[in-house]
Amino acid sequence: MRQRRLGNSGLRVSRLGLGTMSWGEATDADEAASQLAAFVEAGGTLVDTADVYCDGESERILGGLLDDVVPRDHIVIATKAAAKRNDGPFGSGASRGALLNALDGSLRRLGVDHVDLWQVHVWDGQVPLEETLAAADHAVATGKVRYCGVSNYTGWQLAAAAAAQQGGPNPIVSVQSEYSLLERGIEREVVPAARHFGVGLLPWAPLGRGVLTGKYRGGTPPNSRGADPGYAGYVDHHRNDRAARIVEAVATAAEGLGTSPLAVALAWVRDRDLVAAPIVGARDTAQLAASLAAEELELPAEITAALDDVSAIEFGYPEQRRG
Repeated sequence: MRQRRLGNSGLRVSRLGLGTMSWGEATDADEAASQLAAFVEAGGTLVDTADVYCDGESERILGGLLDDVVPRDHIVIATKAAAKRNDGPFGSGASRGALLNALDGSLRRLGVDHVDLWQVHVWDGQVPLEETLAAADHAVATGKVRYCGVSNYTGWQLAAAAAAQQGGPNPIVSVQSEYSLLERGIEREVVPAARHFGVGLLPWAPLGRGVLTGKYRGGTPPNSRGADPGYAGYVDHHRNDRAARIVEAVATAAEGLGTSPLAVALAWVRDRDLVAAPIVGARDTAQLAASLAAEELELPAEITAALDDVSAIEFGYPEQRRG
């Protein structure tokens, strides 16, 4: 698997990241071990988790697999903090106390002395940005974190954070956002901000929450997330007439190329401007294998252009359409 620099930083990551949001729920420890082994064998390095995934179980499982399945220094561990973990005084938010408390918990669950990429999971409008960034600086200065990023930030939020850190020892190197053929909203403001400040993109839900695989074209498979009451709303967000047109275009392209709709959709977002690594999750190793197989696919320019057109979003004043 090819490697890419994350934004303007010196951190190199595989151009596909392994998401672990389901580890500890839909994916047990044995299956997680199989996924991690397959991912690393394919040349993958970036493994993304968060302190709130399955109430910390995702981090615990990943930590239990280090050294037994893969040496610690063979992967880039990315985790997050700031989303709500509990109702305690430091159980959520981007205050100094909450962030550093969350980081210590992540390190314990992972069984490591540092994480490679630490991301502020959500914007916290109740806390001064300077306090949030000071906590990130402290985490780096103490050796517990190597690089810092943000997640789910709007364009102005990303610009504010990146501008405050620009030129210092701890720049913002990444932003993790939903990005796919079905969700291109970040192209309005987040992408221009990331380009200006040299921030790399880590798209989550690059397969349109599973809709771009084509599995829902004929209905809702009984074993899919769309059939799970806990996830149905998450999937249904991208089940509409516009999405149906895009899915058909992806399926047509896949048929012409002799590959899968999944591979086409993943290759499209993987090769967008500024993207370092789409984050893909899978219930089992077979699902992950389908994503890994997309590594070899390079979309012809005419197919990329056709997919760009069918999925295009509107830009209004004062936005400029770029990338």
